[in-house]
Amino acid sequence: MIVVWINGAFGAGKTTTARELIELIPNSTLFDPEVIGGALTHLLPAKHLAEVGDYQDLPIWRRLVIDTASAMLAELGGTLVVPMTLLRQEYRDEIFGGLAARRIPVRHVLLAPAETILRERIAHRETPSDLPDAELRVRQWSYDHIEPYRAALAAWLTADAHPVDNGGLTPYETAARIAEAVTSGTVPACDIVQSPEPTAETLAAGVLLFDEDDRVLLVDPTYKPGWEFPGGVVEPGEAPARAGIREVAEETGIRLDEVPRLLLVDWEPPAPPRYGGLRLLFDGGRLAPAETAGLLLPGPELRDWRFVTEEEAAALLPPVRYERLRWALRARERGAAVYLEAGIPVGG
Repeated sequence: MIVVWINGAFGAGKTTTARELIELIPNSTLFDPEVIGGALTHLLPAKHLAEVGDYQDLPIWRRLVIDTASAMLAELGGTLVVPMTLLRQEYRDEIFGGLAARRIPVRHVLLAPAETILRERIAHRETPSDLPDAELRVRQWSYDHIEPYRAALAAWLTADAHPVDNGGLTPYETAARIAEAVTSGTVPACDIVQSPEPTAETLAAGVLLFDEDDRVLLVDPTYKPGWEFPGGVVEPGEAPARAGIREVAEETGIRLDEVPRLLLVDWEPPAPPRYGGLRLLFDGGRLAPAETAGLLLPGPELRDWRFVTEEEAAALLPPVRYERLRWALRARERGAAVYLEAGIPVGG
């Protein structure tokens, strides 16, 4: 079972190509996530929908795309062809990572006609006589997203997906190229890490590492949105501090000689479909310049790292992780560990 995700700007020809592609790849099925967005207009209050500019910004949309694709493959098997524009890398991480967690590989294809051709296609979209205003809005929407598409190309999209220049190709010719590339292995499965989704509460250990200026090290995982501290889930029978040491070595190449000091324990309550559990943060200490210079990344699991101030971390970390960092830094200053429940200190 695999997913062939056809990405590209609005107007690049993703849906028409996908319809041709399912005729060329045996046992393949079309899944258009647009239907999820349409369904949400009937499921969510209008006020809630009005708070976002795009239904992709709704966590429920991204979750339902993962769940629906997984359910369709469980029901039908084979190949799922998904035509959908994804321009935000964190959404790509969340969706592809969610599929990888269910052992579903994704082959990422990018339709990349020249911008002049793209604009021409948008301009010549057929306008239904009974819905001219709606079609004009769609056309303007497509024009407005050319710049975000151009930015995504420069930032990450070109390196992540297999490009197909379909500027001079028919939808069938484009589909034939994709089918050949997929079946021949020219389009490899995305190397995003496959982290199984938890089936119960988990215990996770993170380690705070600091540079000479007391800035804290953050890493950018490929398999979930937002920046994070080095660390991970504690394995059965493993001591939490030792798990932190192991994860730091695996993720950064840094080997800690001493067991790090506990800074924080936070109980993360279950928020279905997530189970929650205990989250521990340890003080890994200040790194020497040579250690900082020797930082490594394992590629498929982490995309980037950086040392940041507490203020800079606020813009990178999801709110719950930032609260943990904030309280952990206060605990480090005081020299006493702190206990939190849902990010709020409890007791003395």
